[in-house]
Amino acid sequence: MSGSSARRRVLKVPVSGTPEHRADLLAVEEPLEIRVGGQPITVTMRTPGDDIDLAAGFLFTEGLLAGLGDVHEIRMCDQNVADITLKPGRALADVHRNFVTTSACGVCGKDSIEAIRVRSAFDVAADPVQVSPAFLSTLPDRLRDAQRVFSRTGGLHAAGLFTADGTLLALREDVGRHNAVDKLAGWALRSGLLPLAGHIVLVSGRASFELVQKAVMIGVPVLAAVSAPSSLAADLADEAGLTLVGFLRGPTMNVYAGEQRIAGVPAVPRA
Repeated sequence: MSGSSARRRVLKVPVSGTPEHRADLLAVEEPLEIRVGGQPITVTMRTPGDDIDLAAGFLFTEGLLAGLGDVHEIRMCDQNVADITLKPGRALADVHRNFVTTSACGVCGKDSIEAIRVRSAFDVAADPVQVSPAFLSTLPDRLRDAQRVFSRTGGLHAAGLFTADGTLLALREDVGRHNAVDKLAGWALRSGLLPLAGHIVLVSGRASFELVQKAVMIGVPVLAAVSAPSSLAADLADEAGLTLVGFLRGPTMNVYAGEQRIAGVPAVPRA
């Protein structure tokens, strides 16, 4: 199987009326094995596409790769294996964890809370960018309009990278939230754009701990989600100085951390 969607015959059953068989499109989910120098590092379940970006982004946001300067080559051995060759004398920062990830879990293989608080090289807290509620409220529709595979299958998460003036620089889709962000991170890394100071990342689902961690690793000051964050995600955002916005839909939103970046909103005393 290849590509981002696959056709399958399904039985469509109405509450009232006659069931009928028809063709349906499903989002493709396949394993991607990421190797470094031929050594398997992880297997992640993902939607095929942008796999080189996914491999680079995964290694960087997990703190295993210091930067693109360590990399000689990234190539696809076949459609489900990405192999990274490091430059002579370079090595991964930490290969002791046993990674086996799914499309739902981005922190598998990490055996303690301290191990998943990967330290970023970028000072997100010092980023002075501000965004208005009106500006943020326009982003979900723009993200949805750009989701080509989701429009066909309804089965993918998306991560979009926006500038402070609203330009959509890149969008990546995947069955896994963390994979979509890693694809975005790998694209930015390979494009020489890190750190992503003054930018906003919007994700189509909830904001979990690993997504906040990945945003901090690539230097993004604002992470917004159309659904809820977890308590640990909010704690990490507050600790790192990241602005975390959740339930970004319709005319309202919740700001869980970094409210100083929300322009035009008067200071509200905490209860």
